[in-house]
Amino acid sequence: MADKQISLPAKLINGGVAGLIGVTCVFPIDLAKTRLQNQQNGSRLYTSMSDCLIKTIRSEGYFGMYRGAAVNLTLVTPEKAIKLAANDFFRYHLSKDGQKLTLLREMLAGCGAGTCQVIITTPMEMLKIQLQDAGRIAAQRKLMPQAVTPGGPVEVKSPTAMQLTRQLLKEKGIAGLYKGLGATLLRDVPFSIIYFPLFANLNNLGKRGADVKFLSVSMLSRQYAVKQLASSRNGALIKTRLQSLTRGSQEDTYSGVTDCIRKILRNEGPSAFLKGAYCRALVIAPLFGIAQVVYFLGVGEFILSYLPKRNN
Repeated sequence: MADKQISLPAKLINGGVAGLIGVTCVFPIDLAKTRLQNQQNGSRLYTSMSDCLIKTIRSEGYFGMYRGAAVNLTLVTPEKAIKLAANDFFRYHLSKDGQKLTLLREMLAGCGAGTCQVIITTPMEMLKIQLQDAGRIAAQRKLMPQAVTPGGPVEVKSPTAMQLTRQLLKEKGIAGLYKGLGATLLRDVPFSIIYFPLFANLNNLGKRGADVKFLSVSMLSRQYAVKQLASSRNGALIKTRLQSLTRGSQEDTYSGVTDCIRKILRNEGPSAFLKGAYCRALVIAPLFGIAQVVYFLGVGEFILSYLPKRNN
């Protein structure tokens, strides 16, 4: 498969299809990550990812593992489309006469992609986290009623994404949906600076053959290695804590990134930053592996080439 320019509509379709497939596959693990990260000392319900998923199924049913998935499935298409298309856009404009990009320029392209991505990522994560964590709060009310007091910013027993959005816009305006923007930038920009150049260089280590199946497996394997290296970031926990609106009476509240880091170190110790790290690695490795396989196989181009035939 020779390198070639992919049209913007094809990039958007590739990002959307890849995101929908990936989110559907790994969302239960992402839910466990969110609940594990939001647990603080004195209000621990789950001991591990498997314990969290088992208790979630018992108390909320199978579809309880997909609480908040509708938000992701709705917004993941523009999010992935922006991320992938922006990286290609910056790489194209940073290249000189089609020559191979230097490592610095590859990192700059990744930085631009990560910065553009948070336009969608921040409100998407904000809403998703509330919906994912609602089950944990409900379980606390049943099992540890002393650990939760009413009066959080959003007092809806079983909130929907639309209810949360209207409440946040009414109380805080558009800024309410972008709470935790700084932490999201600290997480996603360094990640993209590492991820995109690393993937591009690992991908160039092996020659792409004509066999599509071999290409898919090869890319997925390299993608898994990329994700394991890039998923060492700890900003995910800080972002999750800052974006959570409902807390127990014994759980800390935070005014910003610095305050969050200081309180976590003081009350929970450095190991708290690794909460949910295993889940995070399990989520992003296959998630972006699927995304890049779909992207490079040209699913978007195939769909665009097929649509005119259907209209004839």
